Amino acid sequence: MERLLALDFDGVISDSAPEAFVVALRTFASLLPGTRLGAEPFLGEAAPPPARVVGSPLYAAFVGHMPLGNRAEDYGVLLRALEAGAPLPDQAAYDAFRDGTDRDWLRTFHKRFYRVRAALMRADPRGWQALIGPYAPFVALLRRRASDALLAIATAKDRHSVGELLALYGIDDLFPADRVLDKETGVSKTAHLAHLHEITGVDYASMTFVDDKVGHLDAVAPLGVRCALAAWGYNGEREVRLARSRGYGVCSLEDAEDALFPASSSSRTAPSRSTEKRATSSGSSQNTNG
Repeated sequence: MERLLALDFDGVISDSAPEAFVVALRTFASLLPGTRLGAEPFLGEAAPPPARVVGSPLYAAFVGHMPLGNRAEDYGVLLRALEAGAPLPDQAAYDAFRDGTDRDWLRTFHKRFYRVRAALMRADPRGWQALIGPYAPFVALLRRRASDALLAIATAKDRHSVGELLALYGIDDLFPADRVLDKETGVSKTAHLAHLHEITGVDYASMTFVDDKVGHLDAVAPLGVRCALAAWGYNGEREVRLARSRGYGVCSLEDAEDALFPASSSSRTAPSRSTEKRATSSGSSQNTNG
């Protein structure tokens, strides 16, 4: 029986938090020029050096909150919370803070975020690429096991950026165009998985979905797909505990091959024997974008 492995992009294939931070901060500063976040070192046309980005205390705080959001405008919410000094210990606190943010401002941030990203890509393509490297061990795994399952991407990122990065990572040939699904396919990962089911004929029980957001796993789990949280991205112990409590697998880079390509695919529950510590990616440009 044919199997399908559907992957989120940011936080699963791409180590993109430095790029998301820079683009989000530039977008935020353009909407709130008087911001007290200390955005100045990250502004301008060219990309800042990756070392400056990851060395910033603001970056560390930003990454720590990333799992609470889902879309580009959520980066704006995170930055507003950081500027206000509002604690966001869990999803409920984040959702309450987001609900108090003006909807028009959120829509404006979302649209401008993509314009700011496009401007950075045009002005400094090499600098942009330096901020958004791959999780090298996982990319190597996909290359090694590409013949064992149909591979697909289900992401909120725009198709153009995904295509450029897949080519840069040397794995664009593993993902046919009709199996690279971006935000135009639908607002939820459920829409992505349903579309993949329709175009491939693979039943849901033979699909595995890997994401770095527990909320996305919650959305697709009722379809009957195997769900696994990528623990090598931006997730910490909070997200790992939540995933395990809901019966999802948790994969580290060290055990991803066994978890995602098991000898028997009869089980719908991904193995959860990986450690609960946050996994890091050796060979990735940085340790860190749906």
